[in-house]
Amino acid sequence: MYKYLIILLSSAILTTNIFSQDSLKGELSILTHNAKKIADSSSFSRQFMLTPAQKKKRIWLVAGGNIVAYSATMIGLYSAWYKDYPQTGFHSFNDWPEWKQVDKVGHMYSAYIESRASMELWRWTGIDRKKRIWIGGMSGAFYQTVIEVLDGFSEGWGWSWADFGANIVGSGALVAQEFAWNDQRIKLKFSFHNKSYGDPTLNQRSDILFGKSTPERLLKDYNGQTYWASASIRSFLPRSKVPHWLSLALGYGAEGLFGGTQNIGKDDDGTIVFNRPDIKRYRQWYLAPDIDLTKIKTNKKGLKFLLTVLSAFKFPTPALELSNGKLKMHALVF
Repeated sequence: MYKYLIILLSSAILTTNIFSQDSLKGELSILTHNAKKIADSSSFSRQFMLTPAQKKKRIWLVAGGNIVAYSATMIGLYSAWYKDYPQTGFHSFNDWPEWKQVDKVGHMYSAYIESRASMELWRWTGIDRKKRIWIGGMSGAFYQTVIEVLDGFSEGWGWSWADFGANIVGSGALVAQEFAWNDQRIKLKFSFHNKSYGDPTLNQRSDILFGKSTPERLLKDYNGQTYWASASIRSFLPRSKVPHWLSLALGYGAEGLFGGTQNIGKDDDGTIVFNRPDIKRYRQWYLAPDIDLTKIKTNKKGLKFLLTVLSAFKFPTPALELSNGKLKMHALVF
């Protein structure tokens, strides 16, 4: 445990110091920076109004907060997830075929959301636009990669190149949009519905695989998770009369997953204790209207912050589902 914490803290402190020092070099030049190059009037306004001393204070506040919060999170994660499993030398394994890749989309989403949150914090410091995008934008990939390293030393898992790639794609999606549009026109979102089965055997299997509590199921139950790419219609069609807050979301999920690649479960000595090949494993695609909560105008900072946080989630709406070669209409999809 201690070597992981030392690696984590050292890396975080080193990275933050490099970022902070690099950001401070350009503080004075920001005040005279060409507004056209900023291409973000609200961000430019904040940068112009902040003095170098204010920027420095905010940079260290955000940097320190990142170190403390992330370190505490990783300590909790290690205690809850890794410490009771045998450790081994660093190794990798291929988990791409598992869980219909729902877990990989989850990695993309996690890296994207972490990067988005970090980027907004760095925006608040008033640092240069490009630095804010790169530092904040790639934070999610960095945070997730540390977890991949922990997996690499755990006997029960291993370093996953597929997970690492998904992390990069998630953070890259934020960075690319920010450079291209100065906006997140396509936001990655998450929704969840708690699954309950009429079959006691399936409920028991779900308890073993995904846990019994709602928080555990939310994190682990791939049958109940749906990930969305929600596109702002007005952003792509600026001359239309579509409300700014109206979006169109494409969702992805899966059903019938009671094992990584097969619906088979074995005990420690290899005896099969669960075998349900009759349950079909299939992908689900959704198309649904959505609301971009960040496009709702308000002068109240608290409400604006709340709407930004909630914009990471997709709330229930009517939706079309394509699965098993059939198209279905649902009154509400969670």
